[in-house]
Amino acid sequence: MAKKKTDAGLPEWAVPIWEKMGSPSIDDYESVHNGQLLERRHGLRKDDLVEILLDARAFKEGDDIIVKGRLLSSGKTSIEILTDAGDTVYLARDVIVKIKLVAHTRPAYIDDKELLAFERADMKRRSSLHEKVEKEVKGRQDDSHLWG
Repeated sequence: MAKKKTDAGLPEWAVPIWEKMGSPSIDDYESVHNGQLLERRHGLRKDDLVEILLDARAFKEGDDIIVKGRLLSSGKTSIEILTDAGDTVYLARDVIVKIKLVAHTRPAYIDDKELLAFERADMKRRSSLHEKVEKEVKGRQDDSHLWG
């Protein structure tokens, strides 16, 4: 069964996801595998459109073993995908056989100013929250009976 491609160069299942993202220019974010080391940009990125083949032994017969969607996050033991059906699923890395990159929709991590700004703001927010919690806990502690 041949997959139909759209004018954007995406399979049909990926077009609605891409449009919901604001139809970013996919050509601007292509992988660079060759050339100077500092100029190479490849690997999975947040918001990539991917097709993931799962190990059929981990599922019941008849279950779909291909997950198509947008990569939301990637951790040590699992990855989070927003599927083409609109579901958020977490896949254990142990059952992933192959990940096919359909398209990058963001620049590489080191070039992604929006992502770096978000991470900086998030670190500040977390730091502020930790300080607030620490002050609240210290205010409730009654350690005057302890020797030290």
